[in-house]
Amino acid sequence: MQNNKKNCKSRITRREFLGAAASVTAFTIVPRHVLGGPGKTPPSEKLDIVCIGVGGKGFDDVRNVMSENIVAICDVDTKHAVDAFKMFSKAKKYSDYRRMLDSEEKNIDAVVVATPDHVHIPASVKAMRMGKHVYCEKPLGQNITEIRLATRVAKETGAVTQMGNAAHTGYNYRSVSKMIKDGIIGQVKEVHCWCDQVSLHVSLRPAMWSSTMTTATGAIATAGSWFEARCPSPTRMAT
Repeated sequence: MQNNKKNCKSRITRREFLGAAASVTAFTIVPRHVLGGPGKTPPSEKLDIVCIGVGGKGFDDVRNVMSENIVAICDVDTKHAVDAFKMFSKAKKYSDYRRMLDSEEKNIDAVVVATPDHVHIPASVKAMRMGKHVYCEKPLGQNITEIRLATRVAKETGAVTQMGNAAHTGYNYRSVSKMIKDGIIGQVKEVHCWCDQVSLHVSLRPAMWSSTMTTATGAIATAGSWFEARCPSPTRMAT
């Protein structure tokens, strides 16, 4: 597979811009919002982002990055995504994330994925292979094979990635992760996980997708997917 580390969109920094501007003999008055300043981020230093899945939790995610440039948003359910479509009226609208990524490849830096679980890996991997950085909601994938694929592609492309599991950014989880990576407890060969929130509910409502075994992998997948992504050594999940 061809390495895509060089595919990331090159950016001119504020310092480089000001340095180049200083060499220009013609005097021009530039608005503060262009150069930046206290409380102002110049457009040249903002990320150009597209969001896949902008209803429900996806609406929260797109609002959390609204300080950047939202180039386009995508959702197959226009009713569920109506609030995002209204708020980000200037962003391009798509119903197929593959078409959006193909069309906007040269215009973006990063991708936010907040779809139902089965789209997480296909969308994230496609974006990373294009040289885009990725924020993906939990669970990252539906099985260990998908997690390993995403991990490998991230390493090959050099993409900056993050999974949307806020609880696992805390000191306790990060400490355990560090102990495992540093080999403090030796090689991890087997992990036993359990969760009291696993549901076999057959509802297909969007809010239930992540917790049902029929449309996703249940609540246990959150812990399993996170651990596999954090612990690269050969690991067998026993549930």
